[in-house]
Amino acid sequence: MTSPRDNSDDINTTSTSANDPDDVHQADRPSYSTFACIGTGFSGICLGATLARWYGLTAGGQGGHHHLRLFSRDPGPGGTWLVNDYPGAACDVPSALYSFSFAPNPAWTRVLPPAAELRAYLAAVADRYRVTDGMVFNADVFRCVWIEDRAVWRLWVRREERGRGGKWKVRVLVHECRYLFSATGLFTQPRELDVPGLERFRGPVFHSARWRSDVDLTGKRVVLFGNGCTAAQIVPAIAGRVRHLTQVVRSKHWVYPPIDRRIPGAVRALLAAVPGLTRLQRFLVYVLAEASWRGFKLTEDGARYRRKMRERAEEYMRRTAPAEYHDMLIPDFEVGCKRRIFDSGYLETLHAENVTLTDEPVAEILPDGLRMRSGTVVEADVIIMANGFATNQYLPGVEVVGRDGETLAQHWESFGGPEAYNCTSLSGFPNMFFLLGPNTATGHTSAVMAIENAVNYALRVLRPALDGRAGVVVSLKRPAEEAFARRIQSALRRTVWSSGCSSWYVRGPGGKAWNAMTYPWSQARYWYESLFPVWRDWEYTVRFFFNISHLIIVLLFLSHFRSFFVRSPN
Repeated sequence: MTSPRDNSDDINTTSTSANDPDDVHQADRPSYSTFACIGTGFSGICLGATLARWYGLTAGGQGGHHHLRLFSRDPGPGGTWLVNDYPGAACDVPSALYSFSFAPNPAWTRVLPPAAELRAYLAAVADRYRVTDGMVFNADVFRCVWIEDRAVWRLWVRREERGRGGKWKVRVLVHECRYLFSATGLFTQPRELDVPGLERFRGPVFHSARWRSDVDLTGKRVVLFGNGCTAAQIVPAIAGRVRHLTQVVRSKHWVYPPIDRRIPGAVRALLAAVPGLTRLQRFLVYVLAEASWRGFKLTEDGARYRRKMRERAEEYMRRTAPAEYHDMLIPDFEVGCKRRIFDSGYLETLHAENVTLTDEPVAEILPDGLRMRSGTVVEADVIIMANGFATNQYLPGVEVVGRDGETLAQHWESFGGPEAYNCTSLSGFPNMFFLLGPNTATGHTSAVMAIENAVNYALRVLRPALDGRAGVVVSLKRPAEEAFARRIQSALRRTVWSSGCSSWYVRGPGGKAWNAMTYPWSQARYWYESLFPVWRDWEYTVRFFFNISHLIIVLLFLSHFRSFFVRSPN
């Protein structure tokens, strides 16, 4: 695979003053890599590792040529698990399954690994496959444009760095690639708090995904907004050191008995010593998780499964939570309609004298607390927002322009909301793929499996180009995308996510009901459909690129061998 231009060894930058955002210049000669990826979490690392495993292409490249560049707005690798560093942060999927199939880890210390272990795991995998060599941090990609005549994607990447004298500088990286991957994840854009007066609050205010480690909560009066998975982890983690914790809830969730356990050292040693044991463990956990998929279908069998799970969850919640909070906590909607929560001490913590749960609406935020609708004032020193993320959004803050000037926003508007063929591809955006893109998330199993399936699918589709023909442009046909979008939205209407609850799964653009989050079938099906691409849905165009050096070589060749082409006079 060759570069479409010469001498493009590294990333080029320019610098301007950050105080004048309009004064931003672009590098005259963009840098180049065969692949570029936006994101350095599970998806980006999986892409880099798979390129190394399948094709021997490491991110650092060879001979000065970079095969892969990965850009992240964050200061290090990890993606979601780097920014979600709040107290109690942990996965809610068993570690045996929430990891790469090609990189099993026998050293997990818990069934549900904490964020620190996940970050360490991702760093180890990235180092093993030299993915780290291609990462560029504190780099915010804000524009991507398809250059048709050269068959490349051009990226504009903004970086802010403190220069001499403490003055901030804006550095703009201009980079080109043959193949573009979006790996920004599902939970990148925190939701804003829709309560008036937030700007008047005198104390620290921050979102759980922007945790302020410099804020000491000891002895503080803390207000926490939210009642989902994140809040259920934060409450037991901080309740013991705050003066008082008031949790403001505006929705309900089904809470299941805990499944997290410490993995004994003897078990870890056995997993490390016996070949294939980690893979067997992973398979068994996968089968158990996949068996629960039937509960998400609006069928008689699915209804029976949900009744059983509802009885289990309700019995646990009534037995564990304070009776005074039952009406605030126990839902009246179907199990599975929202993301389920495995209890990590949350319900028991609600018994603490310094913890108050309230579902009363907040009228406004005051400089020193909250005013509730009844007029009651809740004093606060710190406000924490655990109110979730802006979902059903992909590549937020990035302007993507495909063929004929069509933007990503325009493309999705024509469909009614975000979507992607096999959750990875769009017509009119050649050589571009989403990882953990629209409709990839699951409610019953590991998102890492979906990431691997998406990476494997994209690289299978690209195989004709990666076999040595660097001029191949891979394009999805529009009718195939339209048919897939109709099929997946129709299937989603027959799942529990469409049963009527207010859920971030179906919170589409402008508040309309559009599910761009979940996959309506089993992960076994996604694996199968990613294993065998439907080749008739794709177009492969071979491009030939010539520059002045190529022309000179051809002229020299013709001049040297002119006797073979020109007859000598008699």
